[in-house]
Amino acid sequence: MGSKYIKMSDRDMTKNQYTCVKCGKLVEEKNVCVVDNNHICVNCMYQGHEPFEVFPIGFVRNKQTRGDNFGLEGKEEISMIELFDSQKPFMYRLEDEKHLMIIYQLHESRMVRSVFKRGMDGKEVGIFASRTPDRLSRLAVKNVELVDIKGTTLFVKQFDAINGSPILDIKIQMKGY
Repeated sequence: MGSKYIKMSDRDMTKNQYTCVKCGKLVEEKNVCVVDNNHICVNCMYQGHEPFEVFPIGFVRNKQTRGDNFGLEGKEEISMIELFDSQKPFMYRLEDEKHLMIIYQLHESRMVRSVFKRGMDGKEVGIFASRTPDRLSRLAVKNVELVDIKGTTLFVKQFDAINGSPILDIKIQMKGY
C-alpha cells in the first residue's frame, strides 16, 4: 500500500492531507511523518502518545551549513552558542567547566529512511545504528570544548551543529559517565 497525496475540497485548498499507510486515515500534513517515502500519521508512529513542548534557550551561530550528504560545509573551528538573556542566571560558574554536552535540534532534517548505507563505512544500518541528522526526533547531542564566554555567548570547539540550530539544553560532560 503506497502513500497517496490528496487535495482537500475547493473550500479548504490551503491544507494538504495524506492517507496514512498504517491505518488508512486521512490526516493533515502537520500530523504526518514521512519514512521511506511513506506517510505515517503521528498516532500510528508514536502509538497514540501526545507530543510535548520543548523551548529553545538559544541558537548556534557559525558559517556551517548542511552538506548534500551527511557532512557539513564551511566547517569552523569555533562556533558560538548565543543564549537568550533570560538564561544568564543558569550560567553561574559555567566558566569553570571545560567540556560541555550540548543538546540541540536538527532543524534542517531531511526525509527519514529507516535503513540506509552509513556514510562513514558504507555499512547498511538503521537510524539508531548511525549518526545521521535525518531522524524523527530531530534531536542531537554533542560533546564540545568550552573556549570562552562573553555575556550569554559561549564559544565552543568541535561542534557539528549548523548555523541557526536551536539549543535545547547544556550539561557538563563528566568523565566516566
